[in-house]
Amino acid sequence: MKSHVKLKTISLKNHPEYDERWLHNAIAEDPSILKLGDIIVKDKERIHAGAGRLDILLQEADGHGRYEVEIQLGATDESHIIRTIEYWDIERKRYPQYDHTAVIIAEDVTSRFLNVISLFNGFIPIMAIQVSAIETSEGIGLHFTKVLDTVQLGFLDEDEETSEITDRNYWETKRGTPQTVKLADKIFEIAKEFSSTSIEQSYNKYYIGFWVDGKALNFAICRPQKNALRLEIKLPKTDEFDELISSSGIDMLDYDKRWRNYRLRLTKQDIENQQEKIKNLMLEAYNLRK
Repeated sequence: MKSHVKLKTISLKNHPEYDERWLHNAIAEDPSILKLGDIIVKDKERIHAGAGRLDILLQEADGHGRYEVEIQLGATDESHIIRTIEYWDIERKRYPQYDHTAVIIAEDVTSRFLNVISLFNGFIPIMAIQVSAIETSEGIGLHFTKVLDTVQLGFLDEDEETSEITDRNYWETKRGTPQTVKLADKIFEIAKEFSSTSIEQSYNKYYIGFWVDGKALNFAICRPQKNALRLEIKLPKTDEFDELISSSGIDMLDYDKRWRNYRLRLTKQDIENQQEKIKNLMLEAYNLRK
C-alpha cells in the first residue's frame, strides 16, 4: 500500500524567487489554470489614468465576458478590494458592450473580506480566488480555488409565487391600455404556434408572464404601456440575435445585461409585419428555458 505524501505549501509573499511577477506570468501564460472557462489574455499591466495598473484583463475566447483581475500575495486587504472594484468600474464604463466581472486572487482570502464583499455581491459581480503554491521536485505548482463566485440572478418565474398577482383590468387601466394589452395577446398567440403544450397569461404587478403546463416559464415577458408594448426576451447577447433584430426594423430599446433580456418596443404594425422574426426570437428563448 502506497503511503500518503504530505504536500508542502509555500508562501509566495515571503519567497525570494517566486514573487508576484512570477505569479502574473504564470497566469498570463496559461489562464486556464484559473478554471474560468475558455479565456484569453486581453492585456497585462493595463494603465488606468489616476488609478494605477490593472494586473490582468481576461476575455472569453468566444463570448462577451471580461474579467478584471487583481493579484495579491498574502492576505486580502481593504486597498486591494477597492482597487479591484475600481478597475472593474473603469472597464465596464469604457466598454459597456461586455459583461464585466471583478476578480481578486490572493493567497489568503480572509473571512473578513468575504463578509465585506458579500454585502454587495449581486450588485457588483465579484469573484474571489485563493491560490496555493505547492513545492514539488519539479518546481512550484499552483492550485486555484474559487471561494466566492458571482451571485446569479434568479429567473422571474422563480419568484412567481411571491409576486403580487393582478388581473387584465389592472393592465388595461393602470399600466397600459386595452389596445396595448391586446398586443400582449398577439404575442401569446404567436407563442402558441411553437408550443404543443398549454400556454396561459400570468398577470403580475410588473409584467405579464407565461405559464406553461401550469408552471411559470418566463422565457419572455410583456409590459403593455400607454402607446406600445414592451417585449423582453430572455436570450444571450449575440451578433446573430443583434442582426436579426436590426434587420427587422423593430425598435430595440437596449440589452439588459443584468437580466439578460433583449428589450423591444413593439407597435401593432411591428407585430403584424415582423411576426416571423419575433416568433424565431421567442422560440430560441423558449428552447433555452424549457
